[in-house]
Amino acid sequence: MEQKEVKSVGQPSHFMAMMSRMKYIERWALMRNSDQENISEHSLEVAMICHMLAVISKVRLGNDVDVERAALLGLYHDCTEIITGDMPTPIKYYNPEIKEAFKEVEKVAAKRLLDMLPEDIRAYYDTLFFKAEEDKYLWKLEKAADKISALIKCIEEEKAGNTEFADAYKTLHKAITDMELPEVDIFMEEFLPSYRKNLDQLKG
Repeated sequence: MEQKEVKSVGQPSHFMAMMSRMKYIERWALMRNSDQENISEHSLEVAMICHMLAVISKVRLGNDVDVERAALLGLYHDCTEIITGDMPTPIKYYNPEIKEAFKEVEKVAAKRLLDMLPEDIRAYYDTLFFKAEEDKYLWKLEKAADKISALIKCIEEEKAGNTEFADAYKTLHKAITDMELPEVDIFMEEFLPSYRKNLDQLKG
């Protein structure tokens, strides 16, 4: 088989090394945690949940969605926090001015990360950092997956005897319900209850 000529731009790219820094960004900065969570762990969970939501959407609801792309959006959804850090929700959404200002900061961070990529590769990542219209529904699923992941964190902290996340659980549960996405309702009914079980119960 004829080998394709390997082309290199000859310039080092810091992009992947920066992505690996996700594991150093801790979440829930203002909360007392029984088990600390970083954005790398969170992003993997969001990607898996988002993929499942897309599968449910396709199989159960007959929607024409790209399940693999759903996972990819979830995987990269928080990567700008490598630069911005994880802004606690009460601060991030304190008022409209702060919310809009932080959105602009996120855009600058996204552009900075994209600029680290070789130009011939950049197009494959652009819509992972800046939302494209054709991915509008998938981004809704990603947002739901993000909230479900946070809800699971609340459940895990409750199981560990930590009451710090009790109010966050109520807020997140209402926000998820208010999204009125049938895929999410199915996930919440069929998959979420198992997160309250211990390992022996899951194996049994």
